[in-house]
Amino acid sequence: MAAQLQQPVLVLNRLWQAVNVCSARRAITLLFEGRAQVVCEDPSGSFQTYSFHEWKDFSNEQPTSTKEDVRTISFRIGVPKVILLLVYDRFPKKEVKFTRHNIFERDHNTCQYCGESLERKRLNLDHVIPRDRGGPTNWENIVCSCIPCNTRKANRTPKEASMHLVRNPKRPKWRPFIQVNFTLNGHASWRHFLDIAYWNVEIGEDLTQ
Repeated sequence: MAAQLQQPVLVLNRLWQAVNVCSARRAITLLFEGRAQVVCEDPSGSFQTYSFHEWKDFSNEQPTSTKEDVRTISFRIGVPKVILLLVYDRFPKKEVKFTRHNIFERDHNTCQYCGESLERKRLNLDHVIPRDRGGPTNWENIVCSCIPCNTRKANRTPKEASMHLVRNPKRPKWRPFIQVNFTLNGHASWRHFLDIAYWNVEIGEDLTQ
């Protein structure tokens, strides 16, 4: 039973937006407390919601499965794949980490001096104001740069090198909604909600600017 209770469950807020992943143990607890409902796709492709008792009855009508069920002395209940929170309507607030990967994401794998989009192995990171000139290592002073532009700029400011930034670097305003590798851990039933999240969650700067 321990393995079943550790299975990942996708959590939706009450607006049906993907906001988190929790363990099956936590999901069943929320379900029992009346704070969440199970979301399950029916054969027609529609999504139905179930309270704890409705889900328990539904589970007992289905064929038994040791991998998908949690059993107690008096009943068994299916491990949900997706749950819907009944009161939470926000996205979790989480600051974007200052990492190499996220800098590349912010700059769209594009050299911020010549504007050329390249593979990451052909890009590096540049301090707009050089470090030995007092330039800090932060969101506002680090940009993606191709190797030729980085070499040309050398230990100078863009103005001194007669170079111009495509856009001024800023701290991103993304709202990462789930920190998990869905490819490895996600269930097929998550895809509908993750596709919606991919297209509708704010990701930061407008790509058309």
